[in-house]
Amino acid sequence: MLKIPPREGHRPVTTPCAPHTQISQNPDAETFRAFRDRAFDFPFVIRKPSMISVPGAEALCLEHGHECECREAFMIGREFAHVHPPQDGSLHMMLPEDAVPRIVDLGWAEPHPMAAAGMIPPTAVMVYAPRDSAEIETVLDLLRLSYNFARGKLERVNSIVL
Repeated sequence: MLKIPPREGHRPVTTPCAPHTQISQNPDAETFRAFRDRAFDFPFVIRKPSMISVPGAEALCLEHGHECECREAFMIGREFAHVHPPQDGSLHMMLPEDAVPRIVDLGWAEPHPMAAAGMIPPTAVMVYAPRDSAEIETVLDLLRLSYNFARGKLERVNSIVL
């Protein structure tokens, strides 16, 4: 069962268009490094520059043969998430469509502006940068949900505890 607590405080300020970036509540360098050091530790994940994000963004891509057939689980190719550069610290990831409103309601994410406009799948979200070690764990749980979505190995989304 995935237990996602409500995010404390106000939502950060983000840009309303592409490039979609987080411009307040950004992590300090130590928190960002602690998160990024663990973000790529999933089996079958290749770390490489994002094919669709800003310079310096690092993509999580699945090795060939380990991805599902669901187009809505990927941004481009086998890239299912990317971590923005340190000055931003947020991530874009693909989440199961029925999980998106729950994660947004809990204060951890917002729909990508292009998804809100119907230009990309509604599964595309920005997950806000973790601000401390507890938030690192929650954001890693969300990243794991995205990873399992991309692998076609989802637990029931109904098991997300509010």
